[in-house]
Amino acid sequence: MTTFRRVPTERHERLMTMREKRSLITDADVEAAIEEVDTSGLVPLLEEFVHLPRGRHRTLHLRSLLIGLHLCPQDTGGKIVLERDTDILYFRITPRLRTLLEIPEYEDHDQGFEAAYAVVRRLFHAMKDAMNPSPLPPNGHLSRGEAQDLAAAADADELAERERRLALFTEFLVDASVRPLHSLLSELAEVSLGVDATPVRTFSRGRRTNGPELATDPDAGWFVREGDLRDPDTPVADSMRPAPAPTKKGTTKTPTREKKPSLKKKYLFGYDAHLIVPRDAEHDAVLLDDGTPNPDVLPALVLGAALDKPGHRPAYNGLKILNRLRERGYKPGFLAGDRAYNNSEPDEWQLPVRAMGYKPVYDYPADQLGKQGGTHGAILVEGRWYCPSMPQPLITATIDLHADRIDRETWVRLIAARRGYRLMPEENADADGYQRMMCPAEAGKAQCSIKPRTMGRGIHLPLVDPEPSPVGPLKVCRQRTITISPETGAKHWQALEYGGPEWQKVYFRLRNSVEGYNGYAKNPLAEGIESAGSRRIRGIAAQTILLAFQLAHANRRRIKKWLDTLSLGGERPRRRTHHRRQTKGPKTWTPTGHLTPAAA
Repeated sequence: MTTFRRVPTERHERLMTMREKRSLITDADVEAAIEEVDTSGLVPLLEEFVHLPRGRHRTLHLRSLLIGLHLCPQDTGGKIVLERDTDILYFRITPRLRTLLEIPEYEDHDQGFEAAYAVVRRLFHAMKDAMNPSPLPPNGHLSRGEAQDLAAAADADELAERERRLALFTEFLVDASVRPLHSLLSELAEVSLGVDATPVRTFSRGRRTNGPELATDPDAGWFVREGDLRDPDTPVADSMRPAPAPTKKGTTKTPTREKKPSLKKKYLFGYDAHLIVPRDAEHDAVLLDDGTPNPDVLPALVLGAALDKPGHRPAYNGLKILNRLRERGYKPGFLAGDRAYNNSEPDEWQLPVRAMGYKPVYDYPADQLGKQGGTHGAILVEGRWYCPSMPQPLITATIDLHADRIDRETWVRLIAARRGYRLMPEENADADGYQRMMCPAEAGKAQCSIKPRTMGRGIHLPLVDPEPSPVGPLKVCRQRTITISPETGAKHWQALEYGGPEWQKVYFRLRNSVEGYNGYAKNPLAEGIESAGSRRIRGIAAQTILLAFQLAHANRRRIKKWLDTLSLGGERPRRRTHHRRQTKGPKTWTPTGHLTPAAA
């Protein structure tokens, strides 16, 4: 029989003294959290649809739960853990505030903690279930047959209503975190946005896509680090594969046997977090002469978020957030996203975002470069309408660059030369998106022999050389203007000339902002949103709720840091900035690399 040495009483007392040193949350922090929750509108929103079952009286209110969830990431550095939430609400705020929040007192021992934790857990899951858009229960290995039966038996209208509730909850929570900057955002003439889907892990081990059972988080899926981001068993379209690195002229690349990539490097089981981040498209976030940020350039913050399986419905999730932003009064500006969005069908993404008033800017996969369509004789080349007689080297400039037939300097010159052949708008598009466009000769940008009145304007204008045709000039050449419908070329049309200086500024400012925010929120020393351990409750509803609290915390953290690094009223900033001052001129972008500025 094993015997244990009796611990001296004195040692017990020392350990008890150590354990009693519990760190309390200050009243100021708790009161700030109360104000945040009360002004967010979340409590009346939840009370509309979180109907708790009858039975024993609930000892914890939704308001108190939200306050605890608000305080939790502040205490953990950005993580959301219900055990920590329980500890905060029941044992780490003062009795005065517990009385104010009507939180009952539990004994400070293991049984008391477990009883309090059960209360928090039941209330959280009641809230989550009212917003759960999935018919599949988590935490078990459902067979595929069981999953199909549950999906078939589910009420589609009820699931849609729960999805709407979840979107509203996320919107209210994220919007509350940027409330300090609402007035500054409303002063902007337009709000340009970057949209991106970044992968985040879930607290579940993935199962084989075609296996007999689903994972314990049945709503999640595999993220693939190449291709179109769908499941690994789904064929990857060749058009979405990265183009091979160009070889030097006169050399041949020896084919090598393709190695199977490591699963650890290629796959991630979880969700795509669709995030939308605003950015001032007119100004760079370059430091002022004193090394501090420009107070006129707001920091990049998340305005909306949605979760879905990786690679599934990027357009649907992006539009869901954009619709809510429009209802919140944000004025549409430029909109940039990765190729997953503009590779959608026009009715799903391109036409709706234009109808909302956004001006899309796109990059294209290799098979969508060059000429993309035409109407009335005009040709669509990499998103813009041009004269049908534009020289072939200008049409195929980007294709030739990828094929290593021209160098980067030549590509830049060819892209700039396209401007003289671009159709120009005679007037703004009407309410239905139809727009009258003039040929470049009519707009005074070129000279054309078909229209003699446009000749003799000077050698600085390009001379169009139309190809003779037995049926006569094309409609765009015969008429002064043509009408282009929004559906024509909708998949590829964009508001700026692809590759031009303005496109480079706008596209990369927006894309860099949302990518930079992804890295900011994924910092393992802060929110660590990509880590599965930062959100340990399975299911798309729970993952969305917890991620929304993390993103709200990241927004507040970023606003505070931005304010602390500003030099205001002639005073030094409270903190130094970590951004580097721009000391070199900007490089010129090309699809195959950058051009460094020529030495003076």
